[in-house]
Amino acid sequence: MNTAMVEVNKENYEEEVLKSDLPVVVDFWGPRCTACLALMPEIEALAQEYKGRVKFCKLNAAQNRRLCIDLKVLALPNFLFYKAGEVVHKLSGEEATKENIAGAVKSLL
Repeated sequence: MNTAMVEVNKENYEEEVLKSDLPVVVDFWGPRCTACLALMPEIEALAQEYKGRVKFCKLNAAQNRRLCIDLKVLALPNFLFYKAGEVVHKLSGEEATKENIAGAVKSLL
């Protein structure tokens, strides 16, 4: 696994995402989501590119269903973009393309 991305779950979501000093991108993925798995190398490349400026996290939706429901993440792939602990942008399903994600990351800075 790529060290540029932080694995999050219900135990560390608040600390890693909501309390982060950096803007945060959370990639909600699932092991049976082919679109998620296809996007992952692209997201890991973005994580490397923005290292130190934007924090990238990934959350396995299959293992964190309750947290996904609480966050109103109902479809995969799904990306939440946080600034100062608040969701400022969301991309899901077909709008979760490499280009749209890269654009949303730039808007966080």
